[in-house]
Amino acid sequence: MDAKSFATLLDPAILFFFLGMFAAMVRSNLEIPAPIAKVLSLYLLMAIGIKGGVALSVSGIHAQMMVGLSIALFMAFFVPLYTFPLLRRKLDGFNAAAIAATYGSVSAVTFIAAGQFLDNQGVAYGGYMAVALVIMEAPAVIMAVGLAALTRARLAKKDVTVAVTNTARDHGAFSLKNILHESFTDGAIILLMGSLLIGVIVGEDGYKVIKPFTGDLFKGVLAFFLLEMGILVARRVREMKGVGPFLVAFAFLIPILNAVIVISLAHFSGLSTGDTLMLAVLAASASYIVVPAVVRVAIPEANPGLYFGMALALTFPFNIVLGIPLYYHVIQAF
Repeated sequence: MDAKSFATLLDPAILFFFLGMFAAMVRSNLEIPAPIAKVLSLYLLMAIGIKGGVALSVSGIHAQMMVGLSIALFMAFFVPLYTFPLLRRKLDGFNAAAIAATYGSVSAVTFIAAGQFLDNQGVAYGGYMAVALVIMEAPAVIMAVGLAALTRARLAKKDVTVAVTNTARDHGAFSLKNILHESFTDGAIILLMGSLLIGVIVGEDGYKVIKPFTGDLFKGVLAFFLLEMGILVARRVREMKGVGPFLVAFAFLIPILNAVIVISLAHFSGLSTGDTLMLAVLAASASYIVVPAVVRVAIPEANPGLYFGMALALTFPFNIVLGIPLYYHVIQAF
């Protein structure tokens, strides 16, 4: 890995992430108020969405875009399909399904960090990547809920009493309609797609008006937001219980494997370096916001401390600090 790739560790935003972790570890009272953290996250989604929309207005719909989105959709279904039986070796069906859904979906913050990394490297990527981010949200959850329903059915056949919450009794396997509604009407998703559409409509000329806000301030806001993420990650590490060696290894190795699969598919499909990295990062990330919120209702038998803790405390910092430059190096080596 070259010095330029390692330079990501000296990026101000990443250093603020470490500062947040340090503050939490020494039990400092440093804290970003929740409303402000929410505003920061919404700003980042708006900025990345409108930037992607402008890029999409310039490039238009093309063959590479369709190939990239196809790879994204394939991974959204494939990851929970192959990770579930792997997880079942050590876990019950409910926790295995919840973790499979978490790792089959994506992290918007990791996606944004990857975009910033490419900007620092001077490497362009397609605006349609924001669309890939959105379409990878729901499939993993749908598959995981189906797997959880099969687990309930098998336990019922064996006359095993399963402790199911009133929500699960009322809604059964959590209807497909509810899953799609939760996934695609989430405020973050609507803002991202709405910003993307606005970017397509206004184009480059219209973007110039808002660029000082969504472009020039982006790096500073990202640094402030990652400070908050560092605090959350360090606190979650302290709170994690029941995550043994198998799940720790899963949280680090599965993202790398997913990234390598995407890089291989993208290489043979002729995708650009920037698009390949963004797809690899999406496949390697794990959702710790949207999917856990849906899974908590859809699979109430699963332990949130496992799937949420693994995604936020282990996979997220790994990708932010080491994963992104590692995947970039692998792409260059192909």
